[in-house]
Amino acid sequence: MAVRDKYQSLIDLANQSGVSNLQVSEEGDVLHISGTAASEDAKQKLWDEYNRLDPDMRSGDLIMNVEVSGGGSQGGEDSYTVKSGDTLSAIGQRHGVAWRDIHEANKDVIGNDPDKIRPGQKLRIPSK
Repeated sequence: MAVRDKYQSLIDLANQSGVSNLQVSEEGDVLHISGTAASEDAKQKLWDEYNRLDPDMRSGDLIMNVEVSGGGSQGGEDSYTVKSGDTLSAIGQRHGVAWRDIHEANKDVIGNDPDKIRPGQKLRIPSK
């Protein structure tokens, strides 16, 4: 199955949700989806659909970079509160940032072991 076909329902949802500047491209076996969602809720629905299609986000065949319009955080950084089952890799993939960059930006919270994140920790997500 082509990677675009695998994620067609996600692409359709992005269109239905009114994601602006929606760009979908395949590079090798990886699908790239980017755009701007009207709300955090619309963005979360896309991530929920991605999680339904690829539980644990282990396929490594999708990079989704969807911003929320009008928002933007101070200093070019986002924050994220760790949920049960999260990994730095999955968080990084959601935000389009390498897990190493997230770890580096949060050593004061995480410590030296990137596998030791806990639900409830608030992480800084560095800008790309």
